[in-house]
Amino acid sequence: MRNTFYKSAVRPLKSGAVCVIPTDTLYGLVALAADMDAVERVYAIKRRDSRKPCIILISDIETVGLFGVSLNEDEKEFLNEYWPGPNSIILDAESGPEYLTRGSGTLAFRVPADNDLRLFLKETGPLVAPSANLEGMRPAVSVSEARLYFGDTVDLYIDAGRKDGPPSSLFRFEDGRLINLR
Repeated sequence: MRNTFYKSAVRPLKSGAVCVIPTDTLYGLVALAADMDAVERVYAIKRRDSRKPCIILISDIETVGLFGVSLNEDEKEFLNEYWPGPNSIILDAESGPEYLTRGSGTLAFRVPADNDLRLFLKETGPLVAPSANLEGMRPAVSVSEARLYFGDTVDLYIDAGRKDGPPSSLFRFEDGRLINLR
């Protein structure tokens, strides 16, 4: 992993921490997707609508299977075109954990374009990763802005300078087609 700043977050995340890290698009407020308590902390810290699922960062396409998602060949073909990259895709996850699906029966995933971030995700496992801001506010473009939102409620901040790119695009499969939602 070239960017060693990610390494400092591996152990805390595996211990249930909530962190602000740079992603391939914006700063994210992240926690292990497998840790229900940490995920609930993300919702509380962000003041996120409890019915709204978070995007989950994954290291590769096969990881969606961990969440009760099975892909047909057309979906795999689409995803291999869009991933890795700044594209989040909503998939049906009827058997996915309720604390992640939030009653929607769906989950959104992204395989980041940044290779170091994908290697980090291989070490940590999938991460819920909404943008680093309070619900309804502008995403933080720096760690100092994220600290203004969250203060000491976040366990670790990783500073990678200014990140003010656009958020990921958001797509959904409907009747075998990929629909652009954002």
